Amino acid sequence: MAKTKLHTLWNRYPAIKHELGSVISLIEDSINLEDSDVKKAIIGMVENGGKMLRPAYTLLMSSFYTDNREKMIGLAAAIETLHTASLIHDDIIDNAQTRRHQVSLQHQFGKDTAVYAGDYLFVIVFQLLSHYHNDLDNVKNNIGYLNNILRGELQQKASRYNYDMDITTYLQQIEGKTAELFILAATIGANDEGASQAFIKLAQDIGRNIGMAFQILDDILDYDESSQQIGKPTLEDLKQGVYSAPLIYAMNSHASDIIPVLKKQTAITNDEALIIDKLVRQYGVPKAKKLADDYTRAALNDIQKLPAHPAKQTLLKLTAQLLKRKV
Repeated sequence: MAKTKLHTLWNRYPAIKHELGSVISLIEDSINLEDSDVKKAIIGMVENGGKMLRPAYTLLMSSFYTDNREKMIGLAAAIETLHTASLIHDDIIDNAQTRRHQVSLQHQFGKDTAVYAGDYLFVIVFQLLSHYHNDLDNVKNNIGYLNNILRGELQQKASRYNYDMDITTYLQQIEGKTAELFILAATIGANDEGASQAFIKLAQDIGRNIGMAFQILDDILDYDESSQQIGKPTLEDLKQGVYSAPLIYAMNSHASDIIPVLKKQTAITNDEALIIDKLVRQYGVPKAKKLADDYTRAALNDIQKLPAHPAKQTLLKLTAQLLKRKV
């Protein structure tokens, strides 16, 4: 069993908690490198683990169509490894100093080691997919999702310091960089086990809506909580030119107060950031929460349409719980 301690969220779901432990063990067993710095960096990232939501959705959604848990644990491991690799590269691009309450991999070991670590994890992803998938067509489908994830990241990069940023553009970005991986997580098992097209379409919708809600909630927490609670510097995105839903909504009503400050870019002072923070909390956060609520309700409605199965109730409970998360 893996050394990693799973998030306390999973204490409510003992069956899925056991399988998630197996997912982490498989990931750790797949890391075989002679370069001790890179290996140390990767193991540290895995052992610091997050909530493991994406592999959890893979395991739950696949339960409707297969009892081959070894295979689904393998595919879930590929999903979580892909997620970890994307976080490493994301921190490199953002020059982030922290991740999940800890010093980021790139800040601790340097960008060179971080790049190698992220690239190596992509190798593991394809090794896991090739070993646990039934056929090449499904691997090709997954590559399509990877392409969409990359496009979302590139779109966000291209939109930095866009003072005309609107909600539509923001939603397009997070659908690529966040929701696509939830879609892949929700459908990878069903695709591999010959599920009906109707089920796969429903799984795609569920994954998309959960991913959208999850990212919006993450962006709200940047303003709702202190940097110590969320694990990264509060309002750092302001200086990096990354504008999320709460800020965009506040910009719509208070552009004259906010945009001149944003145009100072990396020269924004802490006092100026606090002024924007107050405006965003008052005028942007409530609307962003409404947006997250809408996506979560859509996901719950679609989960209700799934066939009768024990996993259905777990999906309903887990997804509803995500809307209330504070950490």
